[in-house]
Amino acid sequence: MDGGDHQVTGWRHEIVKDGEWAGWVLYGNDPFEEHAGPFYYREDGRGRRVCAMRAERKHMNGGGFMHGGALMTFADYCLFVIARDALSDTHSVTATFNSEFVGAVPEGSLVECTGEVVRNARSMVFVRGLMTANGEPVLSFSATLKKTRPRA
Repeated sequence: MDGGDHQVTGWRHEIVKDGEWAGWVLYGNDPFEEHAGPFYYREDGRGRRVCAMRAERKHMNGGGFMHGGALMTFADYCLFVIARDALSDTHSVTATFNSEFVGAVPEGSLVECTGEVVRNARSMVFVRGLMTANGEPVLSFSATLKKTRPRA
């Protein structure tokens, strides 16, 4: 589990007004994701959520490509955006996370992610996604989110 307790209510949800990300939503309240990001999302013309980020120097590994841990951190953020409707009014944590690295991400690349809820069960939400960089696949992933109760 990622240890973070994600909850839809109470999260920052602001639409970016200008610059490269104008029209995108800056969303979240997770301190690590804020440190690792910034991460954004918007809805496409079909109502599907698309998450995005720009690969910066701070995201690179020693080989000059985006670090696998940075990709997985972004994917974890995407899970909760993709599953947002299934998680409304509940807390949740990442219970399982599986990924396959299928491409490299050079610095400066636009990294985007789309996905779907495979199943929304009583206490679990099953999600899968695909991340691309400059339109080419770089990471496929699946995860299970566990719905939890707020801690006292």
